[in-house]
Amino acid sequence: MPRTGARGGPQTRAKISEVATRLFLDRGFDTVTVTEVAREAGVSAVTVFKHFPRKEDLLLDREVDAVELLRSAVRDRAPGAGVLQSLRATAFGLLEQRHALSGLKEGSVPFFRTVADSPALIARAREIASDLQRTLAGELEHDPAFDGDAPLLAAFFVAGYTTVLVETARRLIAGEPADIVADDHRARLERLFDALSSGVVPRP
Repeated sequence: MPRTGARGGPQTRAKISEVATRLFLDRGFDTVTVTEVAREAGVSAVTVFKHFPRKEDLLLDREVDAVELLRSAVRDRAPGAGVLQSLRATAFGLLEQRHALSGLKEGSVPFFRTVADSPALIARAREIASDLQRTLAGELEHDPAFDGDAPLLAAFFVAGYTTVLVETARRLIAGEPADIVADDHRARLERLFDALSSGVVPRP
């Protein structure tokens, strides 16, 4: 029977996500239905879609976190700090924490394999990247301290970070040691921000 309590709460959302992730990693994204996820989580399919409008978002559920990080990097940066400086601190902070959004979180390989095996998940990941690019561009356009090309910087940063992340995932799937992959991730981030700060995109 579907649960009737706390259907709108964060605990229910977390439970649905946990169950869906386990089923997808065990059996593959395309073979698991939303109905199965709902039944296993003890909720209705309507409740699942209330929290996750798309099936793909049951697994790719970090977009809200990424949006908040981008917004914070622009809005909450220290007085006098440039946008690139703040974005750099955010990116390297994720690396140091081995955050899921760095691609370096322990145990991420099954997740990466599941995404790589599903065209639907790959397509949704690209849509999310495009959404994040628009979010960052919008934040920059409304920031009076930024006088550079907002859409261009947003495009370069999101594409560059995505490229670093995908390469990190590829190397982990290939079985390379996590510490070596993390070192390469760091070096690629350095090259990314060196390129962004070289004058390709004006900074305040």
